Amino acid sequence: MKEKNTNRIKWVHLRLTTEEMNLLQRRFEKSLCPKLSDFARKNMLGKPVILKYRNQSVDDFILEISRLRADLNAVGNNYNQMVKKLHTLQQIPEFRDWIYACLEQKEILFDSIEKIKNCVLKLAEKWLQ
Repeated sequence: MKEKNTNRIKWVHLRLTTEEMNLLQRRFEKSLCPKLSDFARKNMLGKPVILKYRNQSVDDFILEISRLRADLNAVGNNYNQMVKKLHTLQQIPEFRDWIYACLEQKEILFDSIEKIKNCVLKLAEKWLQ
């Protein structure tokens, strides 16, 4: 069988205004095409172009969950440090200070958990609409 030659050997030169080029660039950035030439070729030949689609509410949710995750990691690290400190305590005043610090970290942890619950509830309400 003869193989079909798919090499592109013909050139098309095209001049655009700055506004036209900006528009072309913006549309290209919204597509999944790897190169501007692929995007332009598909448009000129009337072939379908797959565009990126972003759900802003999901993006916002992911950003908020990422922040809360960082907060929870910090609280978890602090709590681990306090437990390690507990194992080294020798006197009662040090123990009392540790208990107060532990109670503060507990409140911070519960606040973070409450924020996560609220975010998940908001997202669930949006998805169920």
